[in-house]
Amino acid sequence: MLKGQVGKIYFSRILEGEDLAEAIKKRVEESSVKAGIFVLIGSLKDAVLGYYNEGRYKSIHLEGPLEIASCMGNIAVNEKDEIMIHAHLVVSDEEGRAYGGHLMKDSHVGATAELVIIEGAGVNLQRVFDEKTKLNLLKLG
Repeated sequence: MLKGQVGKIYFSRILEGEDLAEAIKKRVEESSVKAGIFVLIGSLKDAVLGYYNEGRYKSIHLEGPLEIASCMGNIAVNEKDEIMIHAHLVVSDEEGRAYGGHLMKDSHVGATAELVIIEGAGVNLQRVFDEKTKLNLLKLG
């Protein structure tokens, strides 16, 4: 377990048509946060969710419009000190049916998305590739 403090908090708007995963990463890079968490609400025109099973992600494609009921994730760096975001997303359709999974590229923002980035100050949060799971897992010590 790592211990840190809440540092700066950043608020950002992601615009219609932007790829949600890429836009989150871009704004995290602009904030210079290398460890932290984020939360997001808004809407999507379409979504690609990932479902992890035995070392790989199955892609689930959803057509919108979709409401982002919840999107949260963490921010870390890899062994090359490059920013990595890990986000999970729950969206709902006009009937209120909810779908969730790992946020994948090609999920396009609808009217807007509102992002809050919370810095973890005094924390060196890294992701390291794990051969067994084929995932970049958090290194906590």
